[in-house]
Amino acid sequence: MMAVVAGWALAQKGEVVKVVRIDPLTGLLGPVGVNQDKSYKYFAEKFSGAGNPAGVKFEFETIDNKLSPAESLNALKAAIDKGVRYIAQGNGSSVALALVDAVNKHNERNPGKEVLYLNDSAVDPDLTNSKCSYWHFRFDADTSMKIEAMSSYIKDSLPDVKKVFLLNQNYSHGHQVAKYAKEALKRKRPDIQIVGEDLHPLAQVRDFAPYIAKIKASGADMVITGNWGSDLALLVKAANEGGYTGKFFTYYTGVTGTPTALGKNGEGRVYQVAYGHYNMGGQAQKWLDEFKAKYNDDMYTLAIPRIFEMLGAAMAKAKSTDPVKVAQAMEGLKVNTFNGEIEMRKTDHQLQQPLYITVWQKADAKNPYSPENTGMTLVPVKEYPNYVSSTPTGCQMKRPG
Repeated sequence: MMAVVAGWALAQKGEVVKVVRIDPLTGLLGPVGVNQDKSYKYFAEKFSGAGNPAGVKFEFETIDNKLSPAESLNALKAAIDKGVRYIAQGNGSSVALALVDAVNKHNERNPGKEVLYLNDSAVDPDLTNSKCSYWHFRFDADTSMKIEAMSSYIKDSLPDVKKVFLLNQNYSHGHQVAKYAKEALKRKRPDIQIVGEDLHPLAQVRDFAPYIAKIKASGADMVITGNWGSDLALLVKAANEGGYTGKFFTYYTGVTGTPTALGKNGEGRVYQVAYGHYNMGGQAQKWLDEFKAKYNDDMYTLAIPRIFEMLGAAMAKAKSTDPVKVAQAMEGLKVNTFNGEIEMRKTDHQLQQPLYITVWQKADAKNPYSPENTGMTLVPVKEYPNYVSSTPTGCQMKRPG
């Protein structure tokens, strides 16, 4: 037995590393999880063997958590019981916060069986501040970073915006979007008036017409929302049907369902802040086109290839697949990826990366990729490099030993 364990700890060519993602595959937000499940499988194959410097083989599966923190904890236990050491998750910061706490406790109680948690989409800043953990690494940009870029763009490029309505999902992520948006706009555009603020239940609202009526009555010329999945798709559908002609500033316009809900509407009025977009060019574009040909679907979670790039590089550096050693190797690690050099900040395990502002426009020769075959696309209008999009952290990390 000792010989097997010792051999396992050396990252060898052909060694299998299993990654399990805990996320919804059913319910209103299921389509997002299904898309990302395909993306993980696609990139696990791409980055296996000769696709990573450690030569390991990645295997992947998703456990459906129905977007429930309680179900997620059951899924985590099931994965750990099967010997899985690498967990991924992204949809829902409430789930992320529950998983961080559970992974911390498990690792403290089970030395030698530690688990690493790879966060591809949960953006609550607390995850790399007051709740930061040695065992958690975030590959998306957090809300403080996204709002920093968003508010800079509003300040520099949208002087006509005077009245803003904040509409968000009623859980930790939605609360943080509203909080950081108010702080940043007060600092950068004190002339902007917040004319309304609303929180609605996560993945439960099927008709946003009453919210649109409220937004129109407020006189808002822009809505800022962190909504995702059906909660954004149904919101923009209601805005189209209700004749709201103001601007939207979003995180997730490009995500499953929303491009179709927008259709030809919203041209030049709907913005997105993100760490990637549909017209990146180069390697990312090749992946997007190949994914669409393979799955007849649009790949938008570009954090996923970064997870595999970082894991492969860290395992090669550590000469091991042991999560303790891999975590240590990933701290401060720099990797050249599809849009330049990115760095996993050692202080808080928050990936430092560029951010892009894009706007919904007709697809053309320069920006040809059309999500959900709408004839429309997200056109980049501003890029903020790593050092601009970075925000400070208050993380006081406890490291093993």
